[in-house]
Amino acid sequence: MGASSGEVPDSIEAMADDAYTFIKALDFEKIDIFAFSMGGMIAQDLVVKHPELVRKLVLTGTGPRGGKDMDKVVGTTYWDMLRATVTRSDSKEFLFFNRDAAGVAAGKAFIKRLKERQHDRDKAISIKGFQTQLKAIQKYGRSAPSDLSKLTHPTLIANGDHDRMVPTVLSHDLHRRIRGSELIIYPNSGHGGIFQHHTQFAPIAAEFLGR
Repeated sequence: MGASSGEVPDSIEAMADDAYTFIKALDFEKIDIFAFSMGGMIAQDLVVKHPELVRKLVLTGTGPRGGKDMDKVVGTTYWDMLRATVTRSDSKEFLFFNRDAAGVAAGKAFIKRLKERQHDRDKAISIKGFQTQLKAIQKYGRSAPSDLSKLTHPTLIANGDHDRMVPTVLSHDLHRRIRGSELIIYPNSGHGGIFQHHTQFAPIAAEFLGR
């Protein structure tokens, strides 16, 4: 059962149920999923519950249910938001990128790209909704693991080698749990590794989905 209209569901499982309802309302019988961070958690719950719905998975910057240290994302997020406020920066620069020269440059370039679209932009999430999302991730990280061994879907997993939000080790964990999955770990990058290395990753993802 999902949240009422305009509210953020309070669990990843409920978000996956809402995603399923939305997908079926669009009358799709089979889909590919490209998911990042919390979206990757929702994707896992969705495919475990409805394996017949999904053809291929791309899971980036994410980890499995019950993943080690995933519940620390709340503290990491609030700390980096504070750092961003003090330096008058966008918090995504701290959350998604390393603070070395390459990471700082990549972060600023990423924020600039986000501003390219001028029309039909998504509305900013409310503070209450954002807090609910973080609590849902925390709950997911403290839950019993899902059985991902039964997944037979072609799966591409990617991350940076220094993800502070969803620790990189969890990408390796996903790779071990999902048989036949492919794993890409980009060097000198963090949670936003696929954004920092987008020129390399985008064609790889397109090729994977096009097979």
